[in-house]
Amino acid sequence: MRRFLAVAVFAIGGTAFAQPPDLVLVNAKVVTVDARSSVQQALAIRDGKIRATGTSNEIRKLAGAGTRVVDLGGRTVIPGLIDSHLHAIRAALSFTTEVNWIGTRSLPEAMSRIRVAAQRMPPGAWLIVAGGWNELQFAERRRPTQAELEAAAPNNPVYVQLGYGWVVMNPAGFAKLDIRSDADLPAGGKLERDGEKVTGAISGGQGAIIALFDRLPKPTAADQVAGTKAFFRELNRLALTGVVDPGGNNLFPADYQALFDVWRHHELTVRVAYTLNGQTSGKEFEELKSLTALLPMGFGDDRLHFNGLGERITVAMNNNPAPSAEDKERYYEIVHWAAEKGMSLTMHWNTDGTVDHLLGIFERVNREIPIAPLRWSIAHLNDASDASLKRMHELGVGWTVQDAMYFGGEDLVRRQGKDAARRMPPVVTGQRLGVAIGGGTDAHRVASYNPFTSLQWFVDGKTVVGTPIRATEETPDRMAALRFYTLGSAWFSFDDKVRGSLEPGKLADLAVLSADYLTVPTEKIGDLESVLTLVGGDVVYAAGDFAGLDRQERK
Repeated sequence: MRRFLAVAVFAIGGTAFAQPPDLVLVNAKVVTVDARSSVQQALAIRDGKIRATGTSNEIRKLAGAGTRVVDLGGRTVIPGLIDSHLHAIRAALSFTTEVNWIGTRSLPEAMSRIRVAAQRMPPGAWLIVAGGWNELQFAERRRPTQAELEAAAPNNPVYVQLGYGWVVMNPAGFAKLDIRSDADLPAGGKLERDGEKVTGAISGGQGAIIALFDRLPKPTAADQVAGTKAFFRELNRLALTGVVDPGGNNLFPADYQALFDVWRHHELTVRVAYTLNGQTSGKEFEELKSLTALLPMGFGDDRLHFNGLGERITVAMNNNPAPSAEDKERYYEIVHWAAEKGMSLTMHWNTDGTVDHLLGIFERVNREIPIAPLRWSIAHLNDASDASLKRMHELGVGWTVQDAMYFGGEDLVRRQGKDAARRMPPVVTGQRLGVAIGGGTDAHRVASYNPFTSLQWFVDGKTVVGTPIRATEETPDRMAALRFYTLGSAWFSFDDKVRGSLEPGKLADLAVLSADYLTVPTEKIGDLESVLTLVGGDVVYAAGDFAGLDRQERK
């Protein structure tokens, strides 16, 4: 280790250390995620980048009169986490105007959050839980009832959404939206009944639930900016310093403006690689050409940049296990054009049984334009076969993997049997075959945005109720899982050479944790959070013993 340190310091020595570091962190357990998976005691930062790692004594010697020296008291430091598939832009828009059930463990706790929000908001204001929860996280193992919503907030309309298939509202919510019967719902929506009596719940397909949600009032421009700042600070609390946003349903150009406003004012505390989608069925190509006419791939800076096309590309190919020849041809035209323009892209695909439709198109493009340098990727694909992973590796196509089975595994096993999820997702096989893998959540409609929930799921393969469903042969160790969530995810935004590990010359994005990720009991990984988060060497979140650093940074 000492020889490695000397080489690292020497390699950036000379002029680099003519001036002392701005900040040194000592007396720590620095998990570097470098090629050796080395663990150091300290690191030095100058001009937003890591200048050296090594022992506490060695790093202390680099400090000058103006260097801030922070003793971490033996705490663990990791590279800032990067979610490779988080709908952060959309989640942020309404973060300060929604009620968050992420992390609640009982229905009384969830209702208390509704009650507190009702006390804070004026009578008649909407209280909205837009997703990120599942009934299995509650001790009661059931969904909330209309009566519970009414008791928690009798003077406010309440809307609670579960994924993209179910909604419950109190009577005031139904009155506000003028819904009296099935005829008043979007196509595909249905009022649930207990005999002849409506229950207050609505079920339907994804299109129906999205259309229903779109009837709710939109946050003001000021609320969207405030929500963006608050949501990104919440991500900082959970050690996140970067996201790759895949775009998605109903994310229009106007919806990016709050993000751009925060970026323009130099207040962005999370690095964002964003993508664009066409939103109108049959007109996606025209929309994408217009949106990107003056937006080359990679345009932006190290806080915000354009990262290509987002997760569905065309409406016709989205969640369609049997696309027609015409559907595939239109899709091919767009992705071939994207390859010509040097654009990356990511595509949402759920099942291996039908992924040949997508891989076949990618292979067709690749015969004309090599796509490996473009770092295209497939999201989800929890049941990926060895054959599909080999095809992805040969194409240079990456794989963004989420913790869908944390919430969804119980239902999968109930429907398909206990062996159905033993390989879900087969990340160890993917790693062995050389597929680029990034960790993530797919939050916040269908999952929690907490990366430690996902990291725990990676290393124990247990559902939200604690049922082990994944076999040990597809369960990575803690360091491999952390690598997925750092260097692995950085690959998808072309940033793996500049962030994702704590090595000299890389951006000083890091988090000091509340407990040691490498040794804390597995079932406690999900409880971890950051007590000090840096982005580019700047403090963006601090708590507990380090709260004073945050206050100093904000002066």
